Amino acid sequence: MKITSVNVRKFEKENSRMKGIASVLLDDSFIVHDIRIIDGDNGLFIAMPNRKTATGAHRDVAHPINSEVRKMFEDAILEAYEKAEVENTAE
Repeated sequence: MKITSVNVRKFEKENSRMKGIASVLLDDSFIVHDIRIIDGDNGLFIAMPNRKTATGAHRDVAHPINSEVRKMFEDAILEAYEKAEVENTAE
């Protein structure tokens, strides 16, 4: 599996830890939307798309099944986020 593209929509809401939303295209054939970019206590991290269950808990709709794939997603998304940030500050 290869990440063929990452699209990041960066935004800033006052007093919000969410810094953007990403979409990741895999093998030019499958896309995962609504991956959140969160500013946590130890830096930026990603949160996979989820939905609220009938009990009020949140459950991931799509997610990597091992840490190696999660790292691949996180590295690609955060790299695209950093590039988007540089492009926005240059204007």
